[in-house]
Amino acid sequence: MIILKSPEELQKMATAGRMVAQVLLQLKEKVVPGVTTNDLNRMAEEMIRKQGGIPTFIGYRGFPKALCTSVNAEVVHGIPDNRPLADGDIIGIDLAVTNDGFVGDSAITVAVGKISPLAEKLMRVTRECLYKGIEFVREGKRVGDVGWAISAHAEGEGYSVVRDFVGHGIGRQMHEEPQVPNFGKAGSGPRIRTGMVLAIEPMINQGRADVEVLADGWTVITKDRKLSAHFEHTVACTEKGPWVLTEI
Repeated sequence: MIILKSPEELQKMATAGRMVAQVLLQLKEKVVPGVTTNDLNRMAEEMIRKQGGIPTFIGYRGFPKALCTSVNAEVVHGIPDNRPLADGDIIGIDLAVTNDGFVGDSAITVAVGKISPLAEKLMRVTRECLYKGIEFVREGKRVGDVGWAISAHAEGEGYSVVRDFVGHGIGRQMHEEPQVPNFGKAGSGPRIRTGMVLAIEPMINQGRADVEVLADGWTVITKDRKLSAHFEHTVACTEKGPWVLTEI
């Protein structure tokens, strides 16, 4: 069942979304060669709790940390550890915060030091894909329109779209209906209505779309070990169009 949110509930989601955005903005400045993903995780949890929020990921289906940190060929759900980031890496940072009973969820991919032009392009196109999808979060459009917009842009630039993992509805729970694939047929899927809130999160690969899960049971990595990038926003459908709740 798709749960529509009232204007009052959307305001609460916007508060949680701003918390997420503020933490990611600060974390981005901390991404430098030599920092570990555990360092970033510790800083994120401190920032969230200082704002009065709850790190949603901790304990979610057994996940142990406040952040998902996915480096280079890792797509999503990487577990922070003690490995230092190196110059030329790219890192996906995925974060969710629960506040006043509602969840905000967002992700960015960040350059570590100086990265290659190929990595820069992958990050740029993936972020563009996110905003191509957001444009369709409007009354009367369909979830398939969002996925179609994302995949059309990514594949037009020569990239592939991960199909094993998708976006989702969000509200009092981090994962609600509907699923929001990053691919699909225009005009298909559930109709988007005012009050729907979607976590749109393109995962775009430099090589093939195929992925696998590592032995830790969480980390998703490209099978060909080529780079992957990930961007995400929590977006509400309003009478005036899309409202990005995790943007400041």
